[in-house]
Amino acid sequence: MAWSATTWVMIFLAPLLAFFLGHLFLGISRKYTARMHRRVGPPVVQQFIDVMKLFGKRESTTHSWVQDMGALFAVIGVVASILFIPIGGQAVLAFQGDIIVLAYLLVIAPLGMALGTGATGNPNSAIGVSRGLMLMMGYELPFAMVIVAVVLHYDTASISEIVKAQEGAFNWAILALPLSAIAADLALQGMLGEKPFDQPVAPAEIASGPMVEFGGKYLGMLMIWHAMSIVVEAGLFVDLFLGGGVIFPGGSVWALIGNILIWSILALVMWLISVSINNVFGRFKMGQALNFYWGVPTLLALLGLGYVVLSNVGVF
Repeated sequence: MAWSATTWVMIFLAPLLAFFLGHLFLGISRKYTARMHRRVGPPVVQQFIDVMKLFGKRESTTHSWVQDMGALFAVIGVVASILFIPIGGQAVLAFQGDIIVLAYLLVIAPLGMALGTGATGNPNSAIGVSRGLMLMMGYELPFAMVIVAVVLHYDTASISEIVKAQEGAFNWAILALPLSAIAADLALQGMLGEKPFDQPVAPAEIASGPMVEFGGKYLGMLMIWHAMSIVVEAGLFVDLFLGGGVIFPGGSVWALIGNILIWSILALVMWLISVSINNVFGRFKMGQALNFYWGVPTLLALLGLGYVVLSNVGVF
């Protein structure tokens, strides 16, 4: 099926919006963290300045083309992911089963990092990658059950249709599926890599892990990946449980702009909740992190899934 001109335009605009929002979120969180620590902190635009400085460097040394491809895979994965995320109720690519495709795309970036850092030969990089992959084994289990619960509850595997099903007052999934929403939020903390689940980077232990051998333009690419992944992951929670930020009805341009603004604010709120937890918690050991995710979040996700299944057969 041929894509319309609007679709082609949105293919370029959606990643640009995610780029802007991701760096804005990081800039706000740096200022927010500084205030919590009773510091002044850098300006909100500092994140944009840092990326421009990295891309302005003339020399960007890497060990091999495999390391180059790792950074490229990370960016490509998150750019592809944002195309499936409804922003203000509108997704660039939407079809039945797109939530399953998105679940696969979310794994591409970490695997790309594993590919690239494996070529550096730095032991800190290898430790960071192994920690990251083990952490994925922890939070992916409850998150997968959450997705199944949402899909069964709304009888659709399309994120856009899930957002549409939450239109109207008090129809958000966070009210209909509170246990699944709590499990998803706990999984989100690990997906975002914030304490107590920042073991893969752990600057004081393994010197930022996978990123220790990246510099210049390559480090800039990883910063872009990190910024955009915040928008993708926080935005996915907004779409699944907070109605996708759709407040203004109608298909006008102004309604779309208003919904995008609400969606962005809700995604920022979810990000700042994660940052707040990061600022007051210490780092778990890997064993503690896995035990936690295979404990409380998995139990909550299982109970939420059980509630949906029993509701569908008429028990509730």
